[in-house]
Amino acid sequence: MLDELALLGDLPTALLMAALGLVMLADAVPLLGVFVPGDVAILATVGVGRPLAGVATMVAVVVGCLSGWSLSFLAGRVYGERLRHSRVGGWIGEGRWLAAEQLLRSGGGRMVLVAPFLPVFNTLLPLAAGGLRMSYRRFVCCAALGAAAWAGLYLALGTASRALAGLLPGDPLLVTMAVGLVLAGLVLLATRRRLRGLTVVGQPG
Repeated sequence: MLDELALLGDLPTALLMAALGLVMLADAVPLLGVFVPGDVAILATVGVGRPLAGVATMVAVVVGCLSGWSLSFLAGRVYGERLRHSRVGGWIGEGRWLAAEQLLRSGGGRMVLVAPFLPVFNTLLPLAAGGLRMSYRRFVCCAALGAAAWAGLYLALGTASRALAGLLPGDPLLVTMAVGLVLAGLVLLATRRRLRGLTVVGQPG
């Protein structure tokens, strides 16, 4: 693993950010996103320690997320019912699809904004939003704010973790990722507890 991370550190900044954007796009796709560690990718990018890379990382994450969510929104708008009754819809599950729709009906754009902090629903809400004919302008504005908030959280945690990595033994990049994931887990756990009141109404009974 150290060899792969060393190669990551050798990539030109532009190529590194392009790769991060592609990872974030994949992370936003239903089903596929479950297997893509978007949070790890952000922490690894911060851990490389490129000077003045924070803004570029933020842009790469937001653009990647918005690209993936926009594709899902378009798929929901054009193929919503067919997807829902296809094999892909079966893999997603009717209960999760109904829950995503209920969240949007009860919370609207607010739920799109907090979607990045909600596992599973972060990929399903754009699909459901397209199927429910939400305005794309409203969708993309809320999604951009949510993606920026999520990216900002991981950038802050990654930066703090990299500062701590200098005080701890081991490879700085690995330490940054490990400490960042621990801190992110604590922060997101508290955040999701606060959001539980918003999401419980959407859970299938």
